[in-house]
Amino acid sequence: MPTTVIRNADWMIAWDEPASRHVYRRGTDLAFADGRIAFLGKGYVGPADRVIDGAGLMVMPGLIDIHSHPHHEPLYRGIREEHGVANMHMTGLYERGQAFSAPDEEARAAGAEFAYCELLLCGVTSLVDISAPFDGWVELFAKSGMRGFLAPGYASARWFLENDLGPSYDWNEPRGRAGFVKALAVIDAALAHPSGRLSGVVSPMQIDTCSEALLRDSRDAARERGLPFTTHCSQSVNEVREMIRRHRMTPIQWADSLGLLGPGTILGHALYLDTHSWVRWHTKSDLRLIGDSGTAVAHCPTPFARYGHVMEHFGAYLGAGAVMGMGTDCSPHNLVEEMRKASVLARIAARDVHAVEIADFFHAATAGGATALLRDDIGRLALGKKADLVLVDLACPQMQPARDPLRGFVYHAADRAVRDVFVDGVQIVADRRVLTLDQADAAIRLTAAQERMEAAAPQHDYLSRKAEEITPLSLPMVD
Repeated sequence: MPTTVIRNADWMIAWDEPASRHVYRRGTDLAFADGRIAFLGKGYVGPADRVIDGAGLMVMPGLIDIHSHPHHEPLYRGIREEHGVANMHMTGLYERGQAFSAPDEEARAAGAEFAYCELLLCGVTSLVDISAPFDGWVELFAKSGMRGFLAPGYASARWFLENDLGPSYDWNEPRGRAGFVKALAVIDAALAHPSGRLSGVVSPMQIDTCSEALLRDSRDAARERGLPFTTHCSQSVNEVREMIRRHRMTPIQWADSLGLLGPGTILGHALYLDTHSWVRWHTKSDLRLIGDSGTAVAHCPTPFARYGHVMEHFGAYLGAGAVMGMGTDCSPHNLVEEMRKASVLARIAARDVHAVEIADFFHAATAGGATALLRDDIGRLALGKKADLVLVDLACPQMQPARDPLRGFVYHAADRAVRDVFVDGVQIVADRRVLTLDQADAAIRLTAAQERMEAAAPQHDYLSRKAEEITPLSLPMVD
């Protein structure tokens, strides 16, 4: 395999193994071949089939997104941003989920392709995609060039609304079991794919929509295969109250009682703990259970911030020992913007400017995500690790002055400064253009799919409303 050398990079975010943290290095060479980093240091003198001048560049590890829904979230552009139901503690999850869903497999494929491009353009090289399986999903993911962790969703029950106070549950355990079997088949197909970049995550969809038996069997299947396990847990106040009603304990406590917590488990959101100001349950043990067990949390600040809610708070989760990762639960799929938002909201929640540092969020979006996925070969630039890396353009005006380029990248430039992206040593983004997918074409198909979805809304909404009645345009329409 040819060797690529990045010579004399102005800045590099390298991994310090003894300290288990990222560090800056200046004027550094990095060489990679056969998909792995072969050299990182000063004065590389080995073979070089391609040389990239590192002047004016920051080289950093590819970002790891451990929670996303590309198959439907792009369809919600212009729909989700300000949608919420006050009687459901501000969440719009249940109303939106019933009224609006991907109308067909073409819609899912368009959404996924569009989102994959967004993710690559902001420097994401590894993605957990929690989606409803569709024909061609494995091949599309492979075509993207990303390192893919396919997480086909399934559940014992589906939410439905009879009023605006919260969801009811349509239980169908055979349907959930069939979904479980199909999910494992999709994961097996991903693992067998010749690209070698695809894997899987066992993903019963929500703690409140899966039976005890399905949750236990799913966790067992993940452990038997050496795969991560994920489920949405403590993602709404309605869910917390429902689980307390059913089990006299919070969703986190229920997960612990079933043996679901521990290394390799990723809780989607885990935001409404027993101590959260929107919950205030008497037990005050949820965070300790997460931290003591080494469970991971996928933090996605944007959807909750839109409802007026925040994690309370990121620094406390770190202090308790939780493995923190970052995700993009909604559109736009921009993990850098999620880091920026999370860092600001964490300080607001803690009322302390020193509660967190940007290094904490970069760690979560790289090495923390890798730990959550049971991987130690991604999310880090070090000898022998996977050659998943991002070249950030320091000449981008929003990066200047480049006194502290990580801060410049997260707080100012974000995806505008991402120039090139490599996954497994293969260039996937070149000069801000995705080489493997066609985002413009996906956008055309996505627009048509959204029109189909909106047209069908009255058939699905519990009040038979039109789309514009559920989520009106931001400005009045006049002639």
